[in-house]
Amino acid sequence: MHATVIATKVISSLLLLPASLILLCVVGMFLRRSYPSVAIVVSFTSLLLLLVLSTEVGALLLAGPLERRVPALEASAAGGAQAIVILGGGRISNAPEYNGEDIPNYQTLARLRYGARLQRQTGLPVLVSGGMPDGSRVSEAALMANSLQEDFAVPVKWREEASDDTAQNVKFSAAILQQAGVRKILLVTDALHMSRAQMMFAQAGLEVVIAPTIFFSHERLTLRNFLPSGEGLRRSDYAMHEWLGILWFKLRAAQPQPNGEVAAAS
Repeated sequence: MHATVIATKVISSLLLLPASLILLCVVGMFLRRSYPSVAIVVSFTSLLLLLVLSTEVGALLLAGPLERRVPALEASAAGGAQAIVILGGGRISNAPEYNGEDIPNYQTLARLRYGARLQRQTGLPVLVSGGMPDGSRVSEAALMANSLQEDFAVPVKWREEASDDTAQNVKFSAAILQQAGVRKILLVTDALHMSRAQMMFAQAGLEVVIAPTIFFSHERLTLRNFLPSGEGLRRSDYAMHEWLGILWFKLRAAQPQPNGEVAAAS
């Protein structure tokens, strides 16, 4: 993993949940002696935000606007597409039930399932994208291709195996597709991730038909959704990551990029 990618991930982790709220609370503690009133407000605000954003309903404050930007695919919208692109979302390493091999995680598996459905409906060739971060021996694209073949009986035509983040997903996948003469794609990723991924692929010169999956904002609400949980915090963190990624992409896109490169964002 390149030093720039590592630095980006460290900085983004500090800006995201729960680290950002912990840091905010620490700031409040340091202000206690010099500015007691301000310290109380800062500390209380951090705890209140933690309470709200650790509920699944609170997470919708961040996730809902992102998901409303990317409606589910309508069958008529897929016309003219030449390929399906499925972006990797992570892996489970050293799975004992698979003899210690790495396997796609739940997020990636949901993307693969929907991508397989689209492939059966359209017959389009599939590209899977994901590299070998964190010292992995097998690319995420290879894991995805194996799962599509073994679990869904769907062939994969192209594997993009060199990327460490979304920007590289786009850069390397676009190169493969453009070399194959593909100009219009069906893009499969999470609804939360779709806005940023769509902008990046469009900047790379591809026409994108969005095919989002995993919509949190359409779930039925129960009492559990109003209570703090690890899942609520995870969703808030994911949505905040995407908002920051979109902001960073737009800031970088406003600046000249060497050789037309896509602005980096994890």
